[in-house]
Amino acid sequence: MPELSELLPMVALILVIGAFAGVIAGLLGVGGGIVLVPAYYFAFEGLGYGPDGLMQICLATSLATIMVTSMRSVHAHNKKGAVDWAILKGWGPGIAIGALFGVGVASGLRNEVLMLIFGVLGLSVGLYMSFGQADWRLGDAMPGRVGTMVSSPVIGFLSVLMGIGGGSFGVPLMTLYSQPIHRAVATAAGFGLLLAVPSVIAFLLVSGEGTNRPPFTLGQVNLVGFALVVAMTLLTTPLGVRLAHALDPKPLKRVFAVFIMIMALNMLRKAMGF
Repeated sequence: MPELSELLPMVALILVIGAFAGVIAGLLGVGGGIVLVPAYYFAFEGLGYGPDGLMQICLATSLATIMVTSMRSVHAHNKKGAVDWAILKGWGPGIAIGALFGVGVASGLRNEVLMLIFGVLGLSVGLYMSFGQADWRLGDAMPGRVGTMVSSPVIGFLSVLMGIGGGSFGVPLMTLYSQPIHRAVATAAGFGLLLAVPSVIAFLLVSGEGTNRPPFTLGQVNLVGFALVVAMTLLTTPLGVRLAHALDPKPLKRVFAVFIMIMALNMLRKAMGF
């Protein structure tokens, strides 16, 4: 059992992280994973844990929170009839397979490689949020069977390597194929659930690397980080929703995109040893 003096700073930092992630999720409709992974990493590192296996713990713990928040989100969107269950049924198996493959790959990579992957993909997401246009199109309908078989595992795989839900890749993909934005957001919440559940189960069964791990880490999932962030997002997401109705979200989304890119560049800096 860790000392109280060791546990309290971790609890305090994670409460702040969860509060911020909840506000951002409610305000911008962006999943918390892209905030949580770097926040977990720098919090745990700052408290003296790691470095061996620390990125895997951050990815797995972020995905565990996404498992809960995606379930709530799908339920809420389904009440409004916004979830496209045909897309979920067609894409679900490939997303789950890609997610499990992502766990296998992530478990064998060094911290620096995972930070490099997060940095490059995070920078790409930030650039798309900044400069992507609503009228960009790749087609008038979702890809057929072959396109689905190729694209769905890629979404699951890349999302697990970043520790994020399916929204960051799924929403742009669906809108590029002419799906209405509200339907794309609702359906992408289901992507998050489909990739998070199998990947978290797999991460729980993977033995952790290194001896200097955060306390209460089971497999690769930190139970304190999971429980406190879920609790805080339940409290603060409604605040973000209220702010979204009171403020213009477009400039805020660009500011958040810049924030994502700064975090991604910081990850790249650490990955390269600067």
